[in-house]
Amino acid sequence: MAILKDFEELVVSARRGQEAGCRLQAMREGSVSCLGPHGLHRMAYTEWGDPANERVLVCVHGLTRNGRDFDVLANALACDYRVVCPDVVGRGRSDRLFFSDDYALPTYANDMMVLIARLGVDSVHWLGTSMGGLIGMFLASLPGSPISRMVLNDVGPLIALDALQRIGEYLGKAPDFADLAEAEAYVRFVCAPFGKLTDAQWRYMTVVGTRPKPGGGFEMSYDRAIAAPYQKGFLEAKEVSLWPMYDAIRCPTMVLRGAQSDILLHATAVEMTTRGPQAKLVEVPDVGHAPMFLEESQVRMVQDFMLSAPG
Repeated sequence: MAILKDFEELVVSARRGQEAGCRLQAMREGSVSCLGPHGLHRMAYTEWGDPANERVLVCVHGLTRNGRDFDVLANALACDYRVVCPDVVGRGRSDRLFFSDDYALPTYANDMMVLIARLGVDSVHWLGTSMGGLIGMFLASLPGSPISRMVLNDVGPLIALDALQRIGEYLGKAPDFADLAEAEAYVRFVCAPFGKLTDAQWRYMTVVGTRPKPGGGFEMSYDRAIAAPYQKGFLEAKEVSLWPMYDAIRCPTMVLRGAQSDILLHATAVEMTTRGPQAKLVEVPDVGHAPMFLEESQVRMVQDFMLSAPG
């Protein structure tokens, strides 16, 4: 798309220095058919790097976003990994579900296991932002988990309810937009905790986070119906604590926390370094919920941890 031309230099600047003999592959698109509680649905994904590379990194996005959020990071790690970025069902190019209650962790986890089976590998590294981190925590806590190394991006086993209320104020309520400029103004407002992004970065977050409407204009690229189970599962809860799940995780884990995050509080992140996998904690300055890996420094944080040791 011509509108993304301004973003090309950003993608290139975040790319890891390539070793001799490393040839980047173009982004590819695919999908898998998954079985949910009420039938089949299609989950789309983008893929970067050598398709024969057995070292696989799965990157899973946040609640209202999609796999294209990871374009810069995936491009940067494509020489080391086969990087796969799914659109969780109900988002991006994936199908919308007929029953809103099916937008839930068991559905998402089942879909990810189908995807991993499609990739034909026994284990994967995992990067999960917010909701994507919760899915990763669930899978990594299970005996025989395919996740052998994990980065949790601004999410943990204890979720601040004030922040959940903040998200609930806009979730599923996005208006339709006459044009991308109108959409960008909305994205800048609701996604302000992403930090001080450049104009090119905000435009890119808008382009990959919206989709054209058949009759003209644009809408956010997620099913508004995801708000219903969110309301039941989070906003009506008195406390959201997943410490037993976290304590069962055994794979090497790093926690990235936006230093201004209202989702993952500092005290919770520190406790995550002493329990369960005893995660490594890195805080990202001048960012709330959540770091989006559009800056080289943020990409390097993931890169250094993922490639620090085999596993």
